[in-house]
Amino acid sequence: MLNTPTRDQAIALAGVFQACQLVDNLARTGSIPSEQLSIEINSLLEQNPASTEAVFNYGEHNAASNLSTGIETIQQLFRDKTKSRRPDTLRYVLGVMHLQRKVAKNPAMLEQIGQGIERAKTQSEHFSINHENVIANIADVYQNTISTQRYRIQVSGQAGHLQQTSVANRVRCLLFAAIRSAILWHQLGGRRWHFIVYRGHILKHLETLSQEAR
Repeated sequence: MLNTPTRDQAIALAGVFQACQLVDNLARTGSIPSEQLSIEINSLLEQNPASTEAVFNYGEHNAASNLSTGIETIQQLFRDKTKSRRPDTLRYVLGVMHLQRKVAKNPAMLEQIGQGIERAKTQSEHFSINHENVIANIADVYQNTISTQRYRIQVSGQAGHLQQTSVANRVRCLLFAAIRSAILWHQLGGRRWHFIVYRGHILKHLETLSQEAR
């Protein structure tokens, strides 16, 4: 008997889609709101959360509010059968899911990532969570671990933006955050085929979360 998706799984999935949508926004426009970047970096630095929601609780808002972009992105994609609105975002999500499985099978890389993230967390306590030094540090950890995989996510957007070091570093941070959420989704029992079989159940959880946003 198959278990239907849980609220926690829906939260983690929203985290994946949100980070991927922000990658798309950043690649196309060259910037995203600093608050959104802070939410993503915080989710990455939160390595031992008390709950799934604790990963995305940040600032004055709760997880449901902080994940509003991800919730909206999934709702639009799941209800649009053509998937034409956000083709790159969906491609990033599938790529992130693939990398998550690869990383999960590599204990040495997981340890290296954990150590790197811990250093970034310590650094963020001396500067700020979205300080350029912290962002560059996290991006460097990404390059030395995730980017060494044979499969790489090809980000589409404006070349003028993507060639900027600050933008490229932010893209890496966002992809890192997406993979972190994908690992959480998988740990909670989430699987890619749930997108098809349990789409309705996921949407119900997301609707409830939308109502809880504040």
